[in-house]
Amino acid sequence: MIGFAALSLAGCTAPARDVGARDASTHDATQRGAIDAIGAPLSTADIAAWNIDVAPDGRGLPAGSGDVATGAHIFAAKCAACHGANGEGGMGDRLIGGRGTLASDKPVRTVGSYWPYATTLFDYIRRAMPYNAPQSLSADEVYALSAWILNRNGIVPDDARLDAHSLAAIRMPNRDGFVPDPRPGRL
Repeated sequence: MIGFAALSLAGCTAPARDVGARDASTHDATQRGAIDAIGAPLSTADIAAWNIDVAPDGRGLPAGSGDVATGAHIFAAKCAACHGANGEGGMGDRLIGGRGTLASDKPVRTVGSYWPYATTLFDYIRRAMPYNAPQSLSADEVYALSAWILNRNGIVPDDARLDAHSLAAIRMPNRDGFVPDPRPGRL
């Protein structure tokens, strides 16, 4: 009896598989066509607007410039509420100080003590700040904020004006504090 039931079920389902396979194939083609019809091809200009990453060597930095004094005004208006009036931290991370503490029992990781590249500071501010309005700052504002933060950390002088060339040339105090990734390939 068990053999008969198995044979009956096998006989009943075989044609359904063939029909199902054809239906699935038609469905897949229809679905692919519908997916392909979504959106529009992107132009080089469309992609460039979203391609805002900055490499450690400065590739990707935009045109523009900013100075320490302008950065102080922008910081007071757009950053101090979270990072404190002098970058000492608050709701947001501490940005200033900490140099010489990384090997201590209580390391203070700030832009000036921990970050290996000044270009990373620009990239992060441009991409993620201010917290309530990311990517709302102009390139000049980001250069100015970078200048102020680097100045407050003793890395650039009071009269510094940063642009793509000068920012990429800055050697951060912890530049050699990171170990290169030996894994093959690129991210």
